[in-house]
Amino acid sequence: MQRADYGVDAPGVIRNFSILGGGMMVSSHWLPGALKPVALWWGLSWVLTSLAMVAYARVGKFRHRNRILGLASWRGDERVLDVGTGRGLLMIGAALRLSDGKSVGIDIWNPEDLTGNRPEQTRENARLEGVAARIEVRTEDARSMSFPDASFDTVLSNLALHNIYDAEGRDQACREIARVLKPRGRALISDFRHTGQYAAAFAAAGLTLKMHGPYLLDTFPPLRIVEAIKN
Repeated sequence: MQRADYGVDAPGVIRNFSILGGGMMVSSHWLPGALKPVALWWGLSWVLTSLAMVAYARVGKFRHRNRILGLASWRGDERVLDVGTGRGLLMIGAALRLSDGKSVGIDIWNPEDLTGNRPEQTRENARLEGVAARIEVRTEDARSMSFPDASFDTVLSNLALHNIYDAEGRDQACREIARVLKPRGRALISDFRHTGQYAAAFAAAGLTLKMHGPYLLDTFPPLRIVEAIKN
């Protein structure tokens, strides 16, 4: 039976760490005595980092998905938005908790962020998980979403907003998330950096905040979750 495949995050980073780490360990054989342990240490560190990232992609991110979704209270009729959905891990996880709601995923489909990062693969994963009728996939930029104000009960995002490289762009994405949230709606934004910036942007938009993490045992890099509720 074919199973949904949610890909490997940051494949280029994993590849580079593996190559650099392996090359450093091999080349240490020809280095002078004082440099040999340094090269071995750095090489091993890079290789272990790549292995930790693969472990997160294959195991940890499913546990983290359930952790994120567990912070929301589910009735079954919610409208949910997943910002930077990739191959649909959070969007589909939310759809599995819905009865007559809708789970929408948006992305700009950058292949550097995730292997097989295409909307066709996301829709296929939804079909394999049995939720194709409860999802919608769109190509949209988080900084300028087409949805009306107060469209969603819950907004989710994991390892996406840091890919917006300028601070103002990240602030604008947070403002857009706040805009499309319904009153008493909840945003759950997970990332390994810039979470303080996200929290400040949500606070400036009038949302109530709670921080969770970092989670050291099953995410790599260690992730935090910004929980923001619209008053």
